Amino acid sequence: MELVRGLHNLRPRHRGCVATIGNFDGVHVGHQAILARLRAHSERLGLPGCVVIFEPQPREFFAPDAAPPRLTRLREKLALLQQHGVDRVLCLAFNRRLRELSAEQFVQQVLIEGLGVRHLEVGDDFRFGCDRSGDFAFLQDSGAKHGFTVEAANTVAENGERISSTRLRQVLAEGDFILASLLLGRPFSITGRVVYGQQLGRTLGAPTANVQLKRVNPPLHGVYRVSAEVDGVVRKGVANIGKRPSVSGDGKAHLEVHLFDFSGDLYGRRLTVVFHQKLRDEQRFDSLDALQAAIKADFAAARAQWGL
Repeated sequence: MELVRGLHNLRPRHRGCVATIGNFDGVHVGHQAILARLRAHSERLGLPGCVVIFEPQPREFFAPDAAPPRLTRLREKLALLQQHGVDRVLCLAFNRRLRELSAEQFVQQVLIEGLGVRHLEVGDDFRFGCDRSGDFAFLQDSGAKHGFTVEAANTVAENGERISSTRLRQVLAEGDFILASLLLGRPFSITGRVVYGQQLGRTLGAPTANVQLKRVNPPLHGVYRVSAEVDGVVRKGVANIGKRPSVSGDGKAHLEVHLFDFSGDLYGRRLTVVFHQKLRDEQRFDSLDALQAAIKADFAAARAQWGL
């Protein structure tokens, strides 16, 4: 899969494709249905399939403090898109310049001059352009004028409810990882590089791997029963994701993972943490002794549930 960062990096060879546009946060089952249709049209026309995404996501640009939690950081999203057969990703920097493009300018600069789109697959509620003036009908009219077809992606539902990133965030917040797996088509996980932290866990008898989140607002907060594969072996453990209110910190969310019966060095390695069950909410403890007792109780609860 080829990643193109910005319109300025598009070349003549990139013209001529089948495309879809969206955030694709989570690359859930609904997104996967769109990608399957993209592949089908790509094969029919003998053209590469291209996904157009934005970084940051538009709501993160307009209101970063109120933006919804990120299900997937950019690296994870790209890996998932590749797994689902996408040939090319055009990642557009969502900035003031892009925001101020009219719907007509967006179609002309991105879809026609930039990508030479032959077929476009979008949701029928898709809005774009300055003040969200462009819609599905506008795209259909543009396609008729400029020689590309436009098709509405069918809504995918589970138990009568539309599968969406918004619904998935709600399901994760409720700790329903079985339903989350159904909506995603895979278990929910977070992947990041293990970096040096405060190393407080070692002093508490609970060494943890500090996994980079690379997102301001994660979709989970609390203590969880988790697993992670290390050197081909699935290790079971406990993870805390949150702002660590019991210790002085930087006020940012962190993901700390303790893997049972593991003593190897994980620094610098990329770890995929799979979440299975919420044990409790994150709490503030008045002393390190109280924190240590809570960690011990979390470990005992997780081990019991794992059958260890």
